[in-house]
Amino acid sequence: MAMLRKTHLIIASAALSYYLAHHWSTYSVKGSYGLTFVAVSVLLLTSRYIYRHILYPKLLSPLRDIPVVPGGTFFNGHGWQILKETTGLPHRRWVHSVKHNGLIRYHYFGNIERVMVASPETLREVLVTRCYDFEKPPLARVNLGRLLGVGVLVAEGDEHKIQRKNLMPAFQYRHIRDLYPVFWEKSKLMVDAVTNEIAEDQRKIQTPGGYSIVNFGDWLSRCTLDIIGLAGMGFDFNAIADPNNELIKTYKNIFNPKGFSVKVFFVLNQVIPTWLFEKLPIKRNLEVVEAASVVRSVSRDLIKHKQTKMAEKPDVIDKDIISVALSSGVFSVENLVDQCMTFLAAGHETTATATSWALLELCRQPSIQARLREEIRTLLPSPSSTVPLTADLVDKLPYLHAVCNEVLRFYSPVPLTRRVAIKDTVVGGHPLPKGTEIIIAPWATNFDSSLWGSDADKFNPDRWMGEKRANTGGAESNFANLTFLHGPRSCIGLGFAKAEFSVLLASIVGSFEFEFGSEEFRGTEAQTGIVARPKGGVTLKMRVLDGW
Repeated sequence: MAMLRKTHLIIASAALSYYLAHHWSTYSVKGSYGLTFVAVSVLLLTSRYIYRHILYPKLLSPLRDIPVVPGGTFFNGHGWQILKETTGLPHRRWVHSVKHNGLIRYHYFGNIERVMVASPETLREVLVTRCYDFEKPPLARVNLGRLLGVGVLVAEGDEHKIQRKNLMPAFQYRHIRDLYPVFWEKSKLMVDAVTNEIAEDQRKIQTPGGYSIVNFGDWLSRCTLDIIGLAGMGFDFNAIADPNNELIKTYKNIFNPKGFSVKVFFVLNQVIPTWLFEKLPIKRNLEVVEAASVVRSVSRDLIKHKQTKMAEKPDVIDKDIISVALSSGVFSVENLVDQCMTFLAAGHETTATATSWALLELCRQPSIQARLREEIRTLLPSPSSTVPLTADLVDKLPYLHAVCNEVLRFYSPVPLTRRVAIKDTVVGGHPLPKGTEIIIAPWATNFDSSLWGSDADKFNPDRWMGEKRANTGGAESNFANLTFLHGPRSCIGLGFAKAEFSVLLASIVGSFEFEFGSEEFRGTEAQTGIVARPKGGVTLKMRVLDGW
């Protein structure tokens, strides 16, 4: 729409310049149509900029009575502050420092207004009661769609409703419980591989039973890719055994960008028209294009593999995501490819990220690590045994679930998400005109002391222990925890992700004792990207434990 208004201004400039040059030359530039056109265009575009980016947001906006974050620059609001800090941290600070009734306004570059939703009541309206009044911004959809495909994560409106309805059978509670042995077997393979790596290192340095440095982040990504491949697609990528797996190398490249350069990339993407920006031969653009090509190709091969298998054994009905989608009959082949791309990326990277943060936090708090290990080794079978692991066994580990829930609250893999009003609507009693940008910030709400208490900024698994606290952490509202969002647009893979995370963490903590890989690296800062990974990766000093 902004481009259309610019076009109107240019047409008006052309018409006015023609009139001045031919009928009122006194007011033209040297009687020249060309010079007059340039002068009039500059004047009108400058006036438009002053109106849109200064007068309107500061004096005329219908949002101006919403409490605004103080400070910021005259022309770019809080844009530089957001650019310099880790995604979500400014919002966490604002939710405490700005007095509000559920809405907080701030300004992005060019004084673009954004409204953060900051109370359970307003979050309920945006995520549930008025959910379809809001969509992902077009630019965000384009960028996510390039890498994730236009699957259920990116789709909007009726398209999203149809996709979600026909994918839900793959995420039923009963089906997730049947997947625990798959999660456990892949976790055991990873534990065995890391154990062998440590043993080999111990032989080299001749200190059997001691600690070895392990780049555990890579192992997590390989393991979770194998899990989503087998449990979600019915295909084993064998990434644990093969570090040179093409898909692993692709995701490693795309999910490990340089933090500040990614932010600059994002800002430029908002300023330059998308159709032009995608064609710019800058490094990050080329990486995204190459990665999307690889993932789409792999996804297409997976669909063909599944179609062949279903044709050969029509009486065998699998419950993985692709089988369910194929059986529904509502997805085209290309849309199935999109769904596959979505679940491959989101399904493995978010769990790997959550587990990474869990391990770093357990290094930071060894007493929690020891307490968790005791519960795991007492109540779960050893990975070296032949005893199968079931959902019923894992359900009997309250402290494991408490630690997992606290990690997901404290280190939500997605710090914030954006929405835009697609029509005039009302939130918290305040009118929001069509086009208003909405910010939902788990990294702010999940730390709101008015919802979680005075220790909201402390990592404390015990908040999830005790009567009626296992699922709430003591918070009175479900909307105090936004890690998986809520409502029709909540994460469809919530149950899958939480089950996989708990099994994966149990296998690691039960098998190894670990601490920070070095005194310099403490894993406290997040790296900005599609998900909030620990900056610098997850390098640990690990020791294999016996007797489980």
